[in-house]
Order: sequence, then C-alpha cells, then structure tokens
Amino acid sequence: MSSLLKNYWKLMRNLPVTSPKCYPKLLPLTRMNTTETEKTETRPTIRKIQTDLETIKDLGLYIAACLPKYVQKTQIVAGDELEILVCPEGIIPTLKFLKLHQNTQYTSLSDITAMDVPSRQYRFEIIYNLLSITFNKRIRVKTYTDELTPVPSAEPIFDAANWYEREIWDMFGILFMGHTDLRRILTDYGFEGHPLRKDFPLSGFVEVRYDDELKRVVCEPLELAQEFRKFELSAPWEQFPNFRSIPPSDESKEDSTKDKN
Repeated sequence: MSSLLKNYWKLMRNLPVTSPKCYPKLLPLTRMNTTETEKTETRPTIRKIQTDLETIKDLGLYIAACLPKYVQKTQIVAGDELEILVCPEGIIPTLKFLKLHQNTQYTSLSDITAMDVPSRQYRFEIIYNLLSITFNKRIRVKTYTDELTPVPSAEPIFDAANWYEREIWDMFGILFMGHTDLRRILTDYGFEGHPLRKDFPLSGFVEVRYDDELKRVVCEPLELAQEFRKFELSAPWEQFPNFRSIPPSDESKEDSTKDKN
C-alpha cells in the first residue's frame, strides 16, 4: 500500500503545473468621456413607426396575388400596420394561408374582436390580429357580416379562437358557423340582448337585486326611480326639474324663514 502511494506522489510531482490566467475586470459603470451628445427621448411612450414601408407593402401585394379570389383590399394604416380585407367566404382560406405559408408563418392568434356600425349594410366588422413569431411581424385581417349571416369559425385553425368567438357572440350577437361550444362567456345565464351593439340601451333591460323575502338574488325589469337627467357644463344646476318652477324671490323667502326658525 505504501509503495502505491509513493508511486502516485512521484507521478503527481512530475506533472506540469498550470496557473490560472487572470484577466483584468472591466468596470461597466465607468463612464468614458465622449464627444457625441446624448439625445434625450422626448416621447418615450409613443410607438415608433417603421420607415421601411416597402417591405410591408410588398407583403400585402404578395398575399393579394396569392389569394385573388378572397382578398378585396390591402392597406397600411397607423403608419406601418398592414390590413387585409377579405370576404366572409375567404376568411378560413386566408387564415390558413397566413399560418402555414413559409413566407408568412402567422402562427399566433393574438385577438379577435368586432365593431358595430349600424349605418352600413353589413353592420358588423370582424377583426383578426395575427402575429408571426418567426419574422416578428403583425397583420390584421378584416371581414364583415350582418345580424343573421353566420361567419365560418376559425377554431379549426387556431385553438385560441374558441373563447374569442364566444366573447364576440356574447357582446355582439355574431354567429360563427362550425363553433364547438358557442354560448355566452361574460354575461349571466338568461341574459337578453348583446351589450356592445350600438342600439343596446346604456341602462340595459333588466336589473338584479337581492330580495329579503325570497332570500335570493332576483332579476326584474328595469325601473328608473328618477328622471334621466341631462347635464350641461354651462349651467348644470338649471337642469334639475325640482327647482325650475321656483322663482329666485321665493327661494330667498324660504331660506329667510328657515333661518328665523
């Protein structure tokens, strides 16, 4: 045993010894004197618009050329945001093309929302916001419909469309054909109407309160206990109906009698 330890010790002494290299530590907090003046950001919260609009424009023209049957218009809004306007029958082929094509790869559905313009023939405008993680680009796809015409569901292409389309059905009453579970998601059971339509009243149709006799929450038709007042900033106190018929002289007499009592 001792001979083995001696041989091991001799072998260790014959090995070359390497010392670790020491590098000088750089000080990142040390500020160097430069001749260039730093530019202060005047509006840091405002999104900067891209100046390379030719690439965005070429992408819109490329998508329109690949889908001439469905794409009705391409436009750039808000400086550098690309929008594709398609017919309702072409929403599924367009979304499938944007997701699976190698030059687009918009694989993430960020949001689906809608807009109501009652003066139009097709009052509802459905908006799809897509994100391409590969190219770090966004695109907006728009289509249109009315109260009775359903729109094909995007759920077979994007799983996230399930809850988004349920929210649009709840708020706007837009039907999505082929949806697996199209029911309300924000309002209560038995709710009537669609709150984000322009013709839906601000006060609603029903009110909810707790009944002490029944010991539960009941839903009743809406009753306004007072007149729906309209205020004006120029003379707000003149809009109260209780003080319109009383002349100023009578008001002063009543105040004086109250002070005496």
